[in-house]
Amino acid sequence: MRAFCNRDGLLSAFAMVSGVVPARSPKPILQNVKLIVDEEDGSVLMGTDLEVGIRHRVLGVRIEQPGAVILPTVHIGSILRTSGDQELEIITDDDHLIVRGQHAEFTLPIEDASLFPEVPDFAATSYHVIPAGNLKKLIRRTIFATDLESARYALGGVLIELTAESIAMVGTDGRRLARMVATAAVENDPPAPAGTPVIPVKALKLIERNLVDDEVLVHLAIQSGTAVLVRTESAVIYSRLVEGRFPRYQDVFPANIEVKIPLEAGRLRLAVEQASIVTSDESRGVDFQFSSGVLKLSSQAADVGSSHVDLPITYEGKPVGITFDPRYLIDALKTLDDATPVTAELIDSKNAAVFKTTDHYTYVVMPLTRER
Repeated sequence: MRAFCNRDGLLSAFAMVSGVVPARSPKPILQNVKLIVDEEDGSVLMGTDLEVGIRHRVLGVRIEQPGAVILPTVHIGSILRTSGDQELEIITDDDHLIVRGQHAEFTLPIEDASLFPEVPDFAATSYHVIPAGNLKKLIRRTIFATDLESARYALGGVLIELTAESIAMVGTDGRRLARMVATAAVENDPPAPAGTPVIPVKALKLIERNLVDDEVLVHLAIQSGTAVLVRTESAVIYSRLVEGRFPRYQDVFPANIEVKIPLEAGRLRLAVEQASIVTSDESRGVDFQFSSGVLKLSSQAADVGSSHVDLPITYEGKPVGITFDPRYLIDALKTLDDATPVTAELIDSKNAAVFKTTDHYTYVVMPLTRER
């Protein structure tokens, strides 16, 4: 194999692909990435940990001799980051990999490229189509609510629900739940996936990083209820689904709402952040007192102090008090634009609170009970 690679193009692809590479693995070859240069199919960089994999297109490759090569992640990453060359020559023979620039040359041991596990390409003929910006929003507004430590349910990822007109994502850790719906289209009427497909957090983070242009259409397909494939502008991402059962999340939503309170995401977030300054691990709760014209937030922690924050609101209903772990609210509010209108739907201090936006985002938080 012999190819001349634009350094920036290879570095861009390498930055995406290397995020999948495991630091340790019983299969040492997985700690590398695989570069394929082909005049017909183009140049592709691949990485996988056998659970999540990515094929990323490499731009700016001039091919002298097509082929494939295993690139050691640590060494190639350092070469690409430190090189000042616009173009790097990559050559392989029977014994060595050579990376050559204008003023530097590196000779590295070579591995058998055929031993690298294949990363599936996007071969689905029926799939969902969604703008990258909408998919990015779905991921950001749900992924933070997952629970990577859960053994009982499949909470280490985000549930995906597919219809002919939409894609919904749901994340929960048992104390909070985030759900969002976005408009989507279908190509060739994909079948409804069996069971409750849950995409793992690692795959979702990789997908989000590859959603560069919000206007580009992304293709998404569930394979036989066991894997998901996502095709972005420059990459195809494969991931096995999380094993296990996702809880029946619909039961979390309160049946009878007592009050609805209009709020603004940015102002509420700042008030909660202020009130949480003096909380501690032992006394983390912030008390919310909603009353006519004002939301009063207060917290108190031994050896730390107390806080009292007033937030003017346009509410004239009955008073409602409730205590939250402020981290749960801040996590959700950070995913919203500051000017986003948010409606808080409350019952009392013992029942779950629901926060809704006008773009089909719903966030449910259980109240906090603490000793006073």
